[in-house]
Amino acid sequence: MTSRSGLWRALRALLLLAALLVALGHATGLRPLRTLTGLDLAIDDARLRTFMPRTPDPRVVIVDIDEKSLAEVGRWPWSRDHVAALVDELFTRQRAAVVGFDFVFAEPDNSSGLPTLERLAATAPALASAIEPLRPQLDFDARFARSLADRNVVLGYYLTNLRDGRQSGQLPAPVFDAALLQGRPISFTCWDGYAANLPQFARAAPTAGYFNNVPDPDGLVRAVALISELGGRHYEPLSLAMYRLYTGSPAVLPGFPHERWLASDYNALQSVILQQAGSAGRGTQQQAIPVDQHARVRVPYRGPGGPHGGSFEYVSAVDLMRARIAPGHLAGKLVFIGTTAPGLYDQRATPVAEVFPGVEVHANLLSGLLDGQVPAAPDWASAFEVLQLLAIAALLTWALPRVRALRGAQVAAAVALILVGTNLWAYRAYGLLLPLAGPLLLTVGIYFGATIWGYIVEGRSRRSLARLFGTYVPPELVEEMARDPARYDMRAENRELTVMFCDMRNFTRVSELLPPEDVRGLVNSFFSAMTTQIRAQRGTLDKYIGDAIMAFWGAPLPDTAHAEHATRAALAMVQRLEALNAELRGRKLPEIGLGIGLNTGIVCVGDMGSSMRRSYTVMGDAVNLSSRIEGLTRHYGVDILVGEDTRRGVPAPADWRWVEVDRVRVKGKNRPVTLFTPVVIPLDRSARFDEETRLWELALTSYRLQDWDATHARLQGLLEGFAESGLAGLYRQLDERTRHHRTTPPPDGWDGAHTFDSK
Repeated sequence: MTSRSGLWRALRALLLLAALLVALGHATGLRPLRTLTGLDLAIDDARLRTFMPRTPDPRVVIVDIDEKSLAEVGRWPWSRDHVAALVDELFTRQRAAVVGFDFVFAEPDNSSGLPTLERLAATAPALASAIEPLRPQLDFDARFARSLADRNVVLGYYLTNLRDGRQSGQLPAPVFDAALLQGRPISFTCWDGYAANLPQFARAAPTAGYFNNVPDPDGLVRAVALISELGGRHYEPLSLAMYRLYTGSPAVLPGFPHERWLASDYNALQSVILQQAGSAGRGTQQQAIPVDQHARVRVPYRGPGGPHGGSFEYVSAVDLMRARIAPGHLAGKLVFIGTTAPGLYDQRATPVAEVFPGVEVHANLLSGLLDGQVPAAPDWASAFEVLQLLAIAALLTWALPRVRALRGAQVAAAVALILVGTNLWAYRAYGLLLPLAGPLLLTVGIYFGATIWGYIVEGRSRRSLARLFGTYVPPELVEEMARDPARYDMRAENRELTVMFCDMRNFTRVSELLPPEDVRGLVNSFFSAMTTQIRAQRGTLDKYIGDAIMAFWGAPLPDTAHAEHATRAALAMVQRLEALNAELRGRKLPEIGLGIGLNTGIVCVGDMGSSMRRSYTVMGDAVNLSSRIEGLTRHYGVDILVGEDTRRGVPAPADWRWVEVDRVRVKGKNRPVTLFTPVVIPLDRSARFDEETRLWELALTSYRLQDWDATHARLQGLLEGFAESGLAGLYRQLDERTRHHRTTPPPDGWDGAHTFDSK
């Protein structure tokens, strides 16, 4: 026994070590797991959506080349004189602080026809002199370049990885000298080509920034590279370029941790530093923007995107061009010129919306830079995760075996809450994106591992019991059986039980009016509702047979009141059916009914079947009789029929009355059986019901004495005085049988039982 316990402990230790090694492999990047990475991203997205402010930022405005602008000005791209007019409006009448373009001007604009006129002038000198005075108006590119000069404009461009090194246009100057990296091979986002603006525009504008949005593997844009590398030179995105121009063009420096914390092979930035030379009497000022190991920052989305998202003010470009916006409305604002028109395909999928304007990605990052709140995963996040994993493994491995299951769950929950709380605090207070999925899953894994280990070692018999009876017996009975599992098994035995058959009525008619999915839903609702009532009365579910249910009481757990529990379950099932029918009436559908047959007797109960399929079930004459009794409910027009042995096993109930229905001889049985039905009577109707049942019993007595006249008279009195009774169908049926016997008397020795020749 000791060696077996030691084997279990060794297995437990190996499983724990395996889980820890998998988590550490992911945390260190040696064996990253896509599932954990995806879960961490999902946690980040949920955290972002929970804490994003959902308030507008009045400092940033988006000039939208929207459908309205395209309809009035014409399809994109517009001629440069239109764009120049827009720039003039923004700086002259609106007095914008900085304007950034979320598109590139990579090709000359020949829409004025000037190149054609110049070719004609080459063959007609007189025409050349006529063209020259018109050149300033016809050279749209020159006009656009003049509108950019001496203004705070940031042009946009994009970087490429087409593997052909294709380059066009003129890039801005790199943001810092590569020598500042001290030879460290930083894992920047690298590119091999670009499409930039025409040189005359690049010379006219102060700077430019790339507007690339690189999605994560799941297609969502969560981060922007604050520094990208191209051919050993380093460039900034559009949002950072606008921020720097707005704040006085501070220098960009790579930020490393303190030298004493650096390992010899450290190859990551801690931050990107913006350094502003101080004025007279003031020292140098620095702003450190934390970045991840690839020099990226997460976009601090403020809320849902688009003109109606509420994060930024949108102004239609054509309204500015037509001077419909009051002068100075954009004074001091940082303005992006972009588009939300679907036809221009500048839409992105983000954690806050599946369709999100690309220009607003840059606007959200600029807003975060202005607030000094740009979240990023710190370079030490991996080491922090490793420490968390080791601490969790040590704490839970020591604590869980020493406490009970409930206290163990509380310990694991406390650890999980501390992890989540610390993570949220670091995000809210410092903008740190720390990993959470690995530590959380390790916590859950160790807890469940410890629980399962205890379950295997200490609860094998209980588990076996639940496996044997869990699908048949209510959970509370399995729990009761688990207190002494040695008493219960599935071996067949003879035992007195009460067996129930329950059949759904009118199902065919209803199913013809419903589509298949609704039929399935109706059947599932019926079975669920009825099974719940069976289990509430300690019943054992045997099987579902088409639209019928078979159940029994008294096994596997002995129940001296099995007949009473079965009857109470039947009454509860009838009552529960009323709620289902109320729903059908609301849908203008026919109601369904049910028929329940109960019988008590000696049956064989246990695990029976073939080598391919077995089940815990009952067999015997009492089972067959229960099925026959259920079939007679339709004939007598009552919901519940109970055999006399079941009736005999129920003490005088306080909440219902027994009514004798008939004495019958079912097909295949020679011995007659007396049938009863339980009737629940409100207190205010009890006296009237007692009178009704008294007359009914007198009618049955005279019927069995073959006094047809007295029987007919009493039945007519019942039909006249109790026409609204739910038992009126019984009265009419017996009256018809009485009239038949008047003309065709029963044979000698008749015992008053009605014989049924069919099932």
